[in-house]
Amino acid sequence: MTTTLPVPDAEGIYTFPNDLMHAHQRWTEHLAERHRAHDHRVIALRSPHSGDRYFIEKRRPTGRPVLAIEPHHDDFVLSASGTFLAHPRPLTVATVFTRSTSVHPALEDTYVTEAAVSDLRSREGAAALAPFAAHRIALGHQDAAPPYRPFDPQRLDRITDELREINEAHPDAELLAPAAVTRHPDHLLVHTAAVRLGCRWFWEDLAFWPTYALANCDQHLFQARIGHALVAEATDITDVVLDKVTVLHMHGSQMHPVRKMYRPIRHAWTTAASLLSRTGAFAERFYRTESP
Repeated sequence: MTTTLPVPDAEGIYTFPNDLMHAHQRWTEHLAERHRAHDHRVIALRSPHSGDRYFIEKRRPTGRPVLAIEPHHDDFVLSASGTFLAHPRPLTVATVFTRSTSVHPALEDTYVTEAAVSDLRSREGAAALAPFAAHRIALGHQDAAPPYRPFDPQRLDRITDELREINEAHPDAELLAPAAVTRHPDHLLVHTAAVRLGCRWFWEDLAFWPTYALANCDQHLFQARIGHALVAEATDITDVVLDKVTVLHMHGSQMHPVRKMYRPIRHAWTTAASLLSRTGAFAERFYRTESP
C-alpha cells in the first residue's frame, strides 16, 4: 500500500493533526485486512486505556543488542521508537520510575490512585513495546511530582547501582538513554546515571507536550550543560511514521485525546526539515559522545 503522508508545511500546518489521523486510520485498515488474511507478520495491539484495536508488523531484530534506559514508560516510544521500527535491534528497556500518579488531566477522575495509574502505565508500556519483541525491566521507583526540584544525589547513587547490575547482565549491549534536553529531574537523573555507566548514545527526549523541552530556555540550559561533548545525528523515520503513531496510541493515558498524537510527529518533521542533507520528511534526533 502506498500512503501519502501529510506534512505540516506552510499550508499543511493548518490541517496536519486531522490529516495525520486520517492517514493513520487508512494504514490501520490496510494492516487489519492483512491480519484477516492471516498475514502472520501483522499483530494486533489494544490500547490499555481506550480499548481500541490497532495493527502493526512485528519487527525481527538483528545486530548488536541495545539496553535502553528510560525514565518513564512512554519515553522510549516518544523519542526513539521510529528508529527501532526502521532498524530493529534486540532490545531491552529498563524503566526507572514506574510508580506514578501522572495521567492526562482529563483522566484524573478515572485513575485516582497510584496503584491504578502505575498498573495502567505498565500495561501501556508492554503494549507499546510488543512490536519490538523487547524485554522489559521495571525498577519500581516513584516519579517526581511538581513542583520539581533537583534530584537527590543519594537517590542517583542508588539508581546508578541498580542500573549497573542490569548493564553488567547485558555485557554485549549498547547503552541508550535520554539526553535530558528537559528540566524534568527524572530525565536529568537517568542521563547522569547512564553517563556514569559509560553510555555514549542518547535520544532527544520529548518529555513535555507544551514545549517538547525545546523552548529557548531549555535549549540554553542543555547547550550550557553539554558544551561540545555531544554531537547531534538524525535517523530518517519517514517510512515508519504511521507505525510510530500506532505505538504512541498505546500510551493513551498521557496523549489524550487521540488527535494530540500529531505533536511528536510534527516535531519529527521539523527535525528532518532542519537537516542540511535532508533525505526524508521525518526524522528522530540523537546525540553521541565525541570520540576522544
